[in-house]
Amino acid sequence: SPEPDFSAQVRRAFDRLNAVLAAAGCSFDDVVDVTTFHTDPETQFDTVMAVRDVMIGEPPYPNWTAVGVTWLAGFDFEIKVIARLPTPV
Repeated sequence: SPEPDFSAQVRRAFDRLNAVLAAAGCSFDDVVDVTTFHTDPETQFDTVMAVRDVMIGEPPYPNWTAVGVTWLAGFDFEIKVIARLPTPV
């Protein structure tokens, strides 16, 4: 169910994404492209970037596209990524 607190909603989205990446043997270091969807980009972007700084860390950052939308099925934020699978050593 949607998290009513926006900051918590963004953290939860990043935490779940981190779990999916880990299940595939990846991390945020393997992410090459990010698309985020925001219901109110002007007021939400600082919060998203603060969570990004914690979860993704320092530059270089992956390519990032932010899209303003009017509806997200009860949510205010969604994230999707493309990640490369690490090459086994």
